[in-house]
Amino acid sequence: MSTAQSTDVVVVGSGPTGLTLAYELALAGVRVVVIDKLADPNEHSKALGLQPRTVEVLDMRGLLDAVLERSLTQVSDAHFAGLPTVMHYRGWGSRHPYGVIIPQDRVEAVLEQALTERYGIRVLRSHELTGIEQDADGVTAVVATPEGDLRFRARYLAGCDGGRSTVRRRLGVAFPGTRSAFAGVVADVTLKKGADAIAARPKSIRDLLGSEKAHRTGMTWPLVPLQNGLYRVVWGIYGRSEDAPGTPVTEAEVHTSVRLRYGDAVEVDEIRWLSRFTDSAYQAEHYRRGRVLLAGDAAHVHLPAAGQGLNLGVQDAMNLGWKLAAAVNGWAPEGLLDSYHAERHPIGASVVENTRAQAVLTNPSEEYDGLRAIFSRLLRMEDVNHYLAGMVSGLDIRYPMPGGGQDGPAGTRMPDLDLVVRGAESRVSTLLRPGRGLLLTTGAAAAHQAPAAPWADLVERVTAEALPDFPAAAALVRPDGYVAWAAAGAPDDGERLAEALRTWFGTPRPAAAPPAATGDPEAAVAR
Repeated sequence: MSTAQSTDVVVVGSGPTGLTLAYELALAGVRVVVIDKLADPNEHSKALGLQPRTVEVLDMRGLLDAVLERSLTQVSDAHFAGLPTVMHYRGWGSRHPYGVIIPQDRVEAVLEQALTERYGIRVLRSHELTGIEQDADGVTAVVATPEGDLRFRARYLAGCDGGRSTVRRRLGVAFPGTRSAFAGVVADVTLKKGADAIAARPKSIRDLLGSEKAHRTGMTWPLVPLQNGLYRVVWGIYGRSEDAPGTPVTEAEVHTSVRLRYGDAVEVDEIRWLSRFTDSAYQAEHYRRGRVLLAGDAAHVHLPAAGQGLNLGVQDAMNLGWKLAAAVNGWAPEGLLDSYHAERHPIGASVVENTRAQAVLTNPSEEYDGLRAIFSRLLRMEDVNHYLAGMVSGLDIRYPMPGGGQDGPAGTRMPDLDLVVRGAESRVSTLLRPGRGLLLTTGAAAAHQAPAAPWADLVERVTAEALPDFPAAAALVRPDGYVAWAAAGAPDDGERLAEALRTWFGTPRPAAAPPAATGDPEAAVAR
């Protein structure tokens, strides 16, 4: 075996979670190696949607335009368990109150292209992790390749390698959860006939789910056109045994599901890809063990309701990326890396919980008709609709912040405000693109800028003319877009700001302040 190759972080897995994490690390100047056991990039639809919070974080990194160009459509409504009363995202203060319908392979293509073009990082394919050894100073990853075994020596390793994670199994991290009797099938197909019977492009969530009770009882959903002559097939059935996930999907199942919904009007020609899923739900007990961390499906699996799995994984990566980079770059305050588990494990548990609830509600058995009827009526109540939409979309996330309280904006996502900075138009998302912290103040609160000067290499300081519709005159925003501190107009504002800076950005360092922000998007990215 050759001498170990040195890097800062090894990311195992090149799905949306692994690619997002690698991007965040590279953005912070961290050396990163991405390995994947598969020989080729994913070319299948898999997860088919981005929730509004994921849309926001893509915009925060300048990746949204490329994603939208490759998307099928956008839908402004959402569903909970496929119930007939749809949810909406109004009232959550998002610039992007919609879901994006896009096959997973296209999301991965955007992320991988950005990683390669901006940072020169290419995924090492046909590289399968076979061993992990860690000590006080780092991690050694043993990797099998067609040319023989390799070793990578890194400061940290991140397992983003899916529900059957090799990293998680090698670590021996417990993965408790619940088993289920539901099994579904998803496939990408071409059609021999009947394309004219299918809507050209879904315009709402109802187009994706269907509205006829008979079809829902049969557990089939409308075909979704994916462009280039491909269509998405989804169907499922309750009463399947737990070994169903390991049972190969047959082509007969796909043909049967299409006939069940469309009769003889639609006929499948070629099946390009097919896979089985269930509503089993599991979550890793620990997201970190020493210098190895878990994210995405490696940390949690559940029913793929409303595409929450992909979105949960991307947001895991956004939370972990800047913290892991801080540890590598030597400025992480005590406890920062541990806060990844502390913040994201409860969010993962919440998603596992809501998908378990949705699994019950989607069961077509008569015994659940009353429960579905009650839930449908509850969804017509504005507060309930708002609550569930925020939960499923990720817009409701609130992390505990030291000294943040429960009533102010601390811990919540920072809205993408329209700003005027030194006479130029800008946006919060633009100012966050360099992946640094952001201290945003108005002129009335500009006194908070000077005390933050010792953190100038980690925190961008910007004074805007106003923070429209934001309930504070100043805010400290973490690199992942969450408010770490907000001015409350109280005597202890300055003390709380200093505490937040130390908590999230470490010991202050005297340094020359960088040029003041201009509000120009290109200038912000260049810095």
